[in-house]
Amino acid sequence: MFSYNKFLEFPIKIKNKNPRLANIVATQYGGPNGELGASLRYLSQRYTMPDDTTKGLLTDIGVEELGHLEMVGTLVKQLSHKEPPEEWVKMGSWEYYADNGASVYPQSTQGSPFSAASIAVTGDALTNLYEDLAAEAAIS
Repeated sequence: MFSYNKFLEFPIKIKNKNPRLANIVATQYGGPNGELGASLRYLSQRYTMPDDTTKGLLTDIGVEELGHLEMVGTLVKQLSHKEPPEEWVKMGSWEYYADNGASVYPQSTQGSPFSAASIAVTGDALTNLYEDLAAEAAIS
């Protein structure tokens, strides 16, 4: 169903490592209003849409959110790749490193792992769309 081109549409080239920033950016990966939740929200809610056009629209948006997930994950990886544990401690991000090493893990900045409980998928198309708007407007 999906076509994966194995390159980012907008290449990311981080020059300076920064584990602390990686920890902050990680919340956009798997925090309550992050890209993982957004993609699952749209791809799950599409089934309540009343016609193929709106169902297709939510499918397209969900796939786009998966692309955002890949870009944010790439940012986290490049900001933290091969940084020794001492740098993580120095930057104040030792908790993230202790749990995940230099890998990309879906969690909030407080360390809460991603939970599907942060998304709403109801049987009502309008309720779902309102929830989508609220999630997109939230500041993460």
